[in-house]
Amino acid sequence: MEIHISVLSKLGGRERNEDACGYWSDGGPICCVLSDGAGGHGGGDVASRIAVETVLRQFSVAPGCSPGMVFSLIDQANRDVIGQQGNSNDTADMRATLVVLVFNPNTLEAVWGHIGDSRLYCFRSGFVVNRTKDHSLFQSMVDAGFADPERLRGNPERSVLIASLGADDGFQPDVISSPFALQEGDAFLMCSDGFWEYVTEAAMEAALQRVGSPEEWLAAMEQLVIDSGRPGQDNYSAVAVWVGPMDFSTRIFSRSVGAKAAGA
Repeated sequence: MEIHISVLSKLGGRERNEDACGYWSDGGPICCVLSDGAGGHGGGDVASRIAVETVLRQFSVAPGCSPGMVFSLIDQANRDVIGQQGNSNDTADMRATLVVLVFNPNTLEAVWGHIGDSRLYCFRSGFVVNRTKDHSLFQSMVDAGFADPERLRGNPERSVLIASLGADDGFQPDVISSPFALQEGDAFLMCSDGFWEYVTEAAMEAALQRVGSPEEWLAAMEQLVIDSGRPGQDNYSAVAVWVGPMDFSTRIFSRSVGAKAAGA
């Protein structure tokens, strides 16, 4: 099965980019990764770079596609970030988010995991069928019934993380419990909060349904970020993955078909 990947990472209105992302492929299992240096902590750019480099290095040594492997990749990234925290005053308390997505094109499976508020979206038949849940104060308030999920974007408390890389205590990433069975036409989007803040799920779906490549999909969504952004806005990064041939007819459809796939 074909896998097509496109990567985007921009400064936004900041002086330096604290996001990092990339992927590794060698004809077998594939690994995509994205990390965002947590705001308010020095050395965020160092932490995100360490996280991405660790994941890709570890995966390249022994490629695979299992929940245990994804947890191990995130755990090692956390250990490496912690191991570098004492190297300077700037990195003493550095933190980062992390999203990891691995594929096995031969068994037609995918596994993902994350920590923090960088997200992964899974699309089937052109619509969102899965999304990671932020490890943030505002999300915990939503889960407890004390906040409206519709107010999450743009809310200052959404950036207060309750879990991230770089912490000795409370390290508990979320990893799906079993591999996700892939179908041709599936798509994935991994993105930092500087990206999803300005691109709603409906806008992601609309863009996916009118473009012909993952590069065009990212470009269409980036324009929304640019149009809606403000002076000094955060860095924004995304990784787009399309499964199967780049044929528009494999991805479009109707809301009823998308809903059926979501419950399959």
